[in-house]
Amino acid sequence: MRRPKSQEPSTQSRQVEAGASDGEGGDTDVTQQETAPVPALSKETQQPKECFLIQPRETKEDATKTRKRRKKKITDVLAKSEPKPGTPEDLQKLMQDYYSSRRAVIELEELNLPVCPKWVKLRKNHSEKKSVVMLIICGSASRALELIRSMTAFRGDSKVIKLFAKHIKVQEQVKMLEKRVVHLGVGTPGRIKELIKQGGLNLNPLKFLVFDWNWRDQKLRRMMDIPEIRKEVFELVEMGVLSLCKSGSLKLGLF
Repeated sequence: MRRPKSQEPSTQSRQVEAGASDGEGGDTDVTQQETAPVPALSKETQQPKECFLIQPRETKEDATKTRKRRKKKITDVLAKSEPKPGTPEDLQKLMQDYYSSRRAVIELEELNLPVCPKWVKLRKNHSEKKSVVMLIICGSASRALELIRSMTAFRGDSKVIKLFAKHIKVQEQVKMLEKRVVHLGVGTPGRIKELIKQGGLNLNPLKFLVFDWNWRDQKLRRMMDIPEIRKEVFELVEMGVLSLCKSGSLKLGLF
């Protein structure tokens, strides 16, 4: 059956209905997008928690083991011992111990050297260049400078020369010894040895050789407690000091 014309929908009504249907569909889509639930984070995607490592506490047994493993140092031994003034017997014993494996018994008996316990007059008709009347041997350059400053009243108007390697070249010291007469030299055994080898220092006019025996450094070591310096001292002794002591022209002193 055909529908009457009055009942057929017009073109405008069909467009309005279509537009209305389209509008409702679009609103529905927007509403669905806005109200879409946010997916919850699963346990696997959650951020990890911070972790702190706790160090185990040190027990008394561990502390005891650590103390037992610690080796004794010469500083610890020297800190417990009271400093004593040096004596001629101390130097004699060290020389005997050092040369006992290198010399025969008869040669060891010849090492009984005269030791001067006190300083006497420095200047007595000394007019030779490239030499000194008194030579003081120290363990370091800083100690040598300290001694030079402390003996201002003692040395008087006598000439003093620094005989160490700190900021001073060997050739400069050789020139100074050649230019003028020097009465007192203060330095380290290594540099004094080098000056003797190069002919810049003559030991024959030397009257007194003094060792800075009792001074201790920050580690409470004396000059002769340090193996390197002790070796250089005995090498210096072998470079003419022994023969001068035997002849009686040179005396040793401990400061």
